[in-house]
Amino acid sequence: MIDSLDPSAPPVTVTPARHAPRIWKFWGTVLWGLFIFAALFVGQIAVVAWLVLRREGPVDIVAVIHVLGGGLTISLSVIMGLPAALGAMWIATHRSRTPFAEYLALRWSTWGNLAIGVGALFVLVIGWDLLSRALGREVAPGFMVDVLKSARADGALWLLIVAFCVAAPVSEEFFARGFLYRGWSESFLGVPGAILLSSLVWTALHLQYDWFFFAEVFSIGLLLGWLRYRNGSTWLTVVVHGLNNFAATLQSIWLAGYG
Repeated sequence: MIDSLDPSAPPVTVTPARHAPRIWKFWGTVLWGLFIFAALFVGQIAVVAWLVLRREGPVDIVAVIHVLGGGLTISLSVIMGLPAALGAMWIATHRSRTPFAEYLALRWSTWGNLAIGVGALFVLVIGWDLLSRALGREVAPGFMVDVLKSARADGALWLLIVAFCVAAPVSEEFFARGFLYRGWSESFLGVPGAILLSSLVWTALHLQYDWFFFAEVFSIGLLLGWLRYRNGSTWLTVVVHGLNNFAATLQSIWLAGYG
């Protein structure tokens, strides 16, 4: 008490950290994840609406279905979904007072880790291709081949490659292995639960596939989640994801007879 009245030794005041950075845990990640998904959806559906309205003829369900299945529509919607998702993720991380790049683990790994990721992906995909052939199934989804043909007819093949190999990996990895994994891994789920749940969410984004390719996508998601955990780098999963999509696109080009 006497020291506190001594002007030469003023009391030490501790200011509470009212604006300390934080990480959204389970429910915060769920709610912000829904917000990000809604932004992604709005960005994509805006392209569909624009293409439907500029199309000649009546605007009806037939016109909408025709536009939705077009390679140009799919390419543009995937590309436009990227800035919408990035904006929503920036808002979520800004509200957490954590730097965007730090929250999403946007740091590079090493070339050795990239080689491990690509090698593991190669073994996994080859295994699924062999299983597909053994079951008498197509090794590539018919959806991919159909979209490729449509994009080529629209003169948008290059746009499709950009969408599938750049825009989709960035938006999906930032969301699943970046935002969702970060929050859920620091919740009661822990790392295994975060890898599993984020892979399930990522798989659910691929509604265009059947059960077999759903299972393949899920297994790739588990691999990407493991790479995210092992290396602490979302950029690494973006590159591995992009290489996977690029290989799938080349395979579809070959199956479509353009090679």
